[in-house]
Amino acid sequence: MTARAGTSTMHIGELAERTGLSLRTIRHYDDVGLLPATARTGGGFRVYSENDVERLTVIKQMKPLGFSLEEMADILELFSSQEAGASDDAKAKLAAYLEKAVTERAKMARNLAQADQLIERLSGRG
Repeated sequence: MTARAGTSTMHIGELAERTGLSLRTIRHYDDVGLLPATARTGGGFRVYSENDVERLTVIKQMKPLGFSLEEMADILELFSSQEAGASDDAKAKLAAYLEKAVTERAKMARNLAQADQLIERLSGRG
């Protein structure tokens, strides 16, 4: 059941290769419920879909912003429910997560600017 031209499933190794994450990380996300395998083969091997690639991409985007596993799961659920038409409560939660993401990104930008200043100083340009 490996992904070939014309099919839409892949084993964990291909998912790891496509996303740049380790097998261990993907298995961990499965174990905690963030990325359950779409299916399992008769031999028990995990099988993933293109939707799982997208879900894992979103998880990778959330990780550096400091979202907890619980928050990540909530955001993924909100994205899923958003496709079916989000409630006012869901929209409010998404807005709060957006605010947190923007704040965390701003902190990261400040840290990068400080790192750039140090690199300039170390290179004798600052």
